[in-house]
Amino acid sequence: MNIYVGNLNWNMSSEDLQNLFTPYGEVTSAKIVTDKFNNDRSKGFGFVEMADDDAAKAAIAALHDTEVLGRKIVVNESTPRPEGDRGGFKKKSFGGGGGSRGGYGGGGSRGGNGGGYNRDRGGNGGGYGNRY
Repeated sequence: MNIYVGNLNWNMSSEDLQNLFTPYGEVTSAKIVTDKFNNDRSKGFGFVEMADDDAAKAAIAALHDTEVLGRKIVVNESTPRPEGDRGGFKKKSFGGGGGSRGGYGGGGSRGGNGGGYNRDRGGNGGGYGNRY
């Protein structure tokens, strides 16, 4: 069974995570997820895989909401990601249309009027639509 462990202390290592679960049964793997863009710093969560489902359930019941290195950890059965969801950056739409007549407008963000070039030609083009 694959187990999600969250709210971990950032100083905790994968070895510490494995040692936490070993008293409950055989740990096949234990890995703390790190941020490769930030000097491999812990993201504060990890995954533990245990060979025996009953041992994994006992570990979840015993460890969930307990304090480890000053933080109450979250422990539950990991659910697989939906098919096709691979994480990473997602494409984001920034609105469309609404530009100035024939201009290269875009939809603006945070309630702006659109933006882009040719904003002096009327319409609702209106410059840099970021109104904070």
